[in-house]
Amino acid sequence: MITITLPDGSQRPFEHPVTVADVAASIGAGLAKAALAGKVDGRLVDTGFTIERDAVLEIVTDKHPDALDILRHSSAHLLAQAVQRLYPGAQVTIGPVIDNGFYYDFAYERPFTPDDLPLIEAEMAKIIKEAHAVSRSVKSRDEAVAYFKGLGEHYKAEIIESIPAGEALSLYSQGEFTDLCRGPHVPSTDKLRAVKLMKVAGAYWRGDSNNAMLSRIYGTAWLNEKDLKAYLFQLEEAEKRDHRKIGKALDLFHQQEEAPGMVFWHPKGWALWQVVEQYMRRVYRDSGYQEVRCPQILDVSLWKRSGHWDNYQENMFFTESEKRTYAVKPMNCPGHVQVFNHGLHSYRDLPIRYGEFGSCHRNEPSGALHGIMRVRSFTQDDGHIFCTEDQIESEVTAFHRQAMKVYSDFGFSDISLKIALRPEKRLGTDAVWDKAEGALRAALAACGVHWEELPGEGAFYGPKIEYHMRDSIGRGWQVGTMQVDFMMPERLGAEYVDESSSKRHPVMLHRAIVGSMERFIGILIESHAGALPTWLAPVQAVVMNITDAQADFVETAHAALVKAGFRAARDLRNEKIGYKIREHTLQRVPYLLVVGDREKENGQVSVRTRSGEDLGVMTLDAFVARLREETPQP
Repeated sequence: MITITLPDGSQRPFEHPVTVADVAASIGAGLAKAALAGKVDGRLVDTGFTIERDAVLEIVTDKHPDALDILRHSSAHLLAQAVQRLYPGAQVTIGPVIDNGFYYDFAYERPFTPDDLPLIEAEMAKIIKEAHAVSRSVKSRDEAVAYFKGLGEHYKAEIIESIPAGEALSLYSQGEFTDLCRGPHVPSTDKLRAVKLMKVAGAYWRGDSNNAMLSRIYGTAWLNEKDLKAYLFQLEEAEKRDHRKIGKALDLFHQQEEAPGMVFWHPKGWALWQVVEQYMRRVYRDSGYQEVRCPQILDVSLWKRSGHWDNYQENMFFTESEKRTYAVKPMNCPGHVQVFNHGLHSYRDLPIRYGEFGSCHRNEPSGALHGIMRVRSFTQDDGHIFCTEDQIESEVTAFHRQAMKVYSDFGFSDISLKIALRPEKRLGTDAVWDKAEGALRAALAACGVHWEELPGEGAFYGPKIEYHMRDSIGRGWQVGTMQVDFMMPERLGAEYVDESSSKRHPVMLHRAIVGSMERFIGILIESHAGALPTWLAPVQAVVMNITDAQADFVETAHAALVKAGFRAARDLRNEKIGYKIREHTLQRVPYLLVVGDREKENGQVSVRTRSGEDLGVMTLDAFVARLREETPQP
């Protein structure tokens, strides 16, 4: 007798071993039809998997959180089958699931091009309609190598040969197509409802430029056509909002080959930067942080003591002088410990909070660079709190409330939290990690919020809370972080005197709210499509004349706005006023002030918004009052 326990706690007895599909059918025909896979004692399996002992079972339907990954995994096989039907001799290599979709790499006599995609997509749709059953079989490594060599699949055979001997390997077949795969997969190809191919690219075999160049075909797969259309619309919007295009159009910044992964900020872009930085500086001040500044390069001996040499060396830049090796700092934390160490501290002094707009450099792979979103040189709104263990919860709780207010002030309200837990490569004992992870859980519980946990994704020195926010078109971005670190203070000799006059190591909390300033500004640009709120706009108002007769009053109005503390510009060019209005509208300037003879005579301006709304004529004082109301000091 086998007992199957379902998610609602109910149990179903079976006299013999049963498949996941059998259990689904015993519950109802509707569930049997909707089943995509199963989850037996927490492990994803096919619907054809046989359960031979008592187990807890979840039936995976399209409402299950694992459904999308299974659909995308199966869609990769669907793509491979279609390619091999259309292009005999094409060899398959690897085809993983990625964010929002999948890809498959192929070796073929010619590279695939975008022109091939419609034909492949049509064949995929045909295979879906054919409703091929997907079946799993098992072979030994040597049997699998021989099988794929017999098919002419030399790349696949090479992959299998790298697997240790003695392991049983699973193969999945649908129609005439068979591939090596761990699974699970959907029970039949007609379960794949909304699949679209997106693009082609080149990819070296096994990521090595010394190997053959393969063709990589990317696709996306969703639960239904509605979700697919929503995703494609989001991509269209993202293309329009690309911060690189907007940055160029609005003259905010540029990048060039001589400084890969670094940013040249233009005056308007730097004005935006300064608004964000000065806002965050007020957050520092109002939250009890003391601002510090530390060197850009430090002797490698410090990075060896901190643990970065052993755990982060491949991401660091190095330089030499007088036979000494230095590292360009990838993080600010070791420098802040040196500031803390320069003096004697009592427990009564804690917590001590340091903040720095610290410029960091990380040796990111060139292929990972993306505008100002992923760079090699960046600045963080970085801070470190030195505290006792008893103060962790209150400090993390205070930081959480502070971070949520900042996101709200910048216009982001959809925030999710995740706790990244101990990675495989880490410092410290499990007992220390238990303590650190427990402290973060307790702090978030005290805030009354929900969070997701990410096993293995913490920093090498401690676990962290990650703040993920959604922008105006629904994309998620990871920005702020709060990390608990018991390791670095001890490794770098940070100490304070406790109540019993004994020396102890403080706990170090690493925190940032916007994270990389470059990335956060990129997020702001894309979320607002360049039309930044008035308080953030690099130019808040531009004053324009109709003829030269109003030039002197334009100068007066501009000077008054600047004196009042606003970022204003003037346009005295000998151009038609319609041309000027159109140009500054395209520059996303919030307010356009037009001065003609009547406005000059009455000491007024005609006010328009970038959206085209005519606000009428008003005095300069009235406009300044309106602008001040719209640009409060948060």
